[in-house]
Amino acid sequence: MTTLDNKIVKEAQLLQKELTRHNYRYHLLDDPEISDAEYDKMMLRLLEIEEAYPSLSTPDSPTKRVGAAPLESFETAKHSIPMLGLDNAFNEDELIDFHHRTLKFIEAQKNINEILYTVEPKFDGIAVELTYENGILIRATTRGDGVTGEVITENVRTIRSVPLRISTPSNRYKINNRDPLLEKEFPLPELLEVRGEVIINKKDFENLNKARLEKGESLFANPRNAAAGSLRQLDSKITASRPLSIFVYGIGDQSNIQFTSHSESLKVLKSYGFPINPLIRTRLTIDQAIQYYRELEQKRDSLPYEIDGMVVKVDDLSLQNILGVKSRSPRWAIAYKFQAIEATTVIKDIAIQVGRTGTLTPVALLEPVNVGGVTVSRATLHNEDEIDRKDIRIGDSVVVVRAGDVIPKVVKVIESKRTGMEKNFFMPTNCPVCKSPVKRVQDEAAIKCINASCDAQLKERIKHFVSKSAFDVDGLGKKLVEQLVDRGMVKSFADLFKLEKEQLASMERMGDKSAQNILNALEKSRTITLKRFIYALGVDHTGENAASLLASQFKTLDNLLSGTKEEMEIIDGIGPKTAGAVFDFLHNPDNILLIKNLIDGGVTVLQLDREPNLESNSIKGKIFVLTGTLESMTRTEAKELLEKAGAKVAGSVSSKTDYLVAGESAGSKLSKARELGVSVIDEEAFVKIVSANAILNKVFL
Repeated sequence: MTTLDNKIVKEAQLLQKELTRHNYRYHLLDDPEISDAEYDKMMLRLLEIEEAYPSLSTPDSPTKRVGAAPLESFETAKHSIPMLGLDNAFNEDELIDFHHRTLKFIEAQKNINEILYTVEPKFDGIAVELTYENGILIRATTRGDGVTGEVITENVRTIRSVPLRISTPSNRYKINNRDPLLEKEFPLPELLEVRGEVIINKKDFENLNKARLEKGESLFANPRNAAAGSLRQLDSKITASRPLSIFVYGIGDQSNIQFTSHSESLKVLKSYGFPINPLIRTRLTIDQAIQYYRELEQKRDSLPYEIDGMVVKVDDLSLQNILGVKSRSPRWAIAYKFQAIEATTVIKDIAIQVGRTGTLTPVALLEPVNVGGVTVSRATLHNEDEIDRKDIRIGDSVVVVRAGDVIPKVVKVIESKRTGMEKNFFMPTNCPVCKSPVKRVQDEAAIKCINASCDAQLKERIKHFVSKSAFDVDGLGKKLVEQLVDRGMVKSFADLFKLEKEQLASMERMGDKSAQNILNALEKSRTITLKRFIYALGVDHTGENAASLLASQFKTLDNLLSGTKEEMEIIDGIGPKTAGAVFDFLHNPDNILLIKNLIDGGVTVLQLDREPNLESNSIKGKIFVLTGTLESMTRTEAKELLEKAGAKVAGSVSSKTDYLVAGESAGSKLSKARELGVSVIDEEAFVKIVSANAILNKVFL
């Protein structure tokens, strides 16, 4: 390397180090040493060097915050540990009930009579997971459905408060002894998954909307929408231009480091250089947590960012492990929501909405009103009992809130404003769509249309069936589904796979190309994992997490169909209500026929229907064929893993093939495997087989 090259290398390294240091001072310590103009000048020089000498551009270089070339689409990745949602408490009694349930659950297994909590502001932002290997940020994903998220690494790298490289305090520059050191130093894990919330500050949001207004662009409704839209840009240079920031609040998976409490993990994250919100309080009793909630609610409007409540978490990690998780949320945490932002408006009319399970939901049609930055013209009235209890009438002046600052609902009638012209509302005795009789569910407030063929139910079921987390049929949107049902072209799930190009092309705003694209999407969706298949059926009380738990337990559709209610109930995270709903659904003759028609129509539910004996060297000598795209590895890597475990990999399917591993967009090999009766497994099952054999054969140790 020439003398000039050595100078360039040293200059690049110095600029990378200094820019990283200045970034840390600005975003973590709020104590900048240089002006923005000086920072920009240094950044431009480093960009110039790295463009001329690409080998000097490291994964953790500050230039990664400028943005990369646009992506065609987002990849997806599974979370090692699901990113579950939280149960909500909307008043003090509900929080105390949570505390008593938690204490009772723990007392049954451990002699303890007090629980300490960590409490954190609940940000109104977008949850993300940051994965670091040996201190370097290698992947960032959205929360997604809690199990799988979109990979947004390039976009997250543009957020200046996100560390691109982390290190222990002793290995990071000291700044006037202000580093938040722990009493003991923790080693840097080889793997560290950090979870946080991406937000936009109120002032930055106002400036962003002001700039968009000047350019004639549409305005963002609120800071959360702006943050979400910014994170999901295919062009990361656009994301880099948005004023995003982050606060981290927890850890997913990690290696070679052990914590005793959640508060300790937050201190360690802070020592690594992550931004931890200063309003977090640790090791509080339930009474202290309630008092701090009141303080936080008073501070809410004066904070530079939006929060909609407080998260209360059991601090002791051993107690968290005892408490475990439910289907959709952990038992050891709850979101204590602030009183929602409210507004006053008038109910112009009440309409009935029919859901996919036939439930009739009354919806208030309102004079449009701004509630917390969002224009609201419809609000749920829940059910007949709720209308009677609140004495809600058409023409009433009412108070509307966004429950949890999200879902609009009518909470109160302003009786003093009544004129006598208001009209009582009565639930219909017949379905407003199919005119069939309706029936009140025993011991429930729900009123349901009893006609399983009701077009309104069918439309909602089809929309759910083709949604992203189910069969994921790209292009088959709400309006097209409604047209297909209205014209009698789709009367069941199976009818979707019988559609022809001419039929689709005849729809409004459709042409030959769009019709062909939908047919291609339908063909691609014919092969589906058991988890997504269960979710697509739209069984009551069965969301994505419950579907995933059922698929992991039963492994095959046949096993699930023959499973007992008791076998379902004992699955951790599946309660009696979900187990009963799934069992009843699968034993209903109409639903059995529905599933049969789907399978007969060419739908393949990927399953491990010849599960290898993982207690022995089961795949040695077995013949595998790979098809489609794998998420967790390339096909070359998959081939190497199989060969190391003693299996053989063939290029085509034959009667001698033992397993076909089918990834996304599996092609003709899948059809061939079906014809020959070859066992088809999905990527999750494949990883399980290889991992077990890797351990048994010591090939990866």
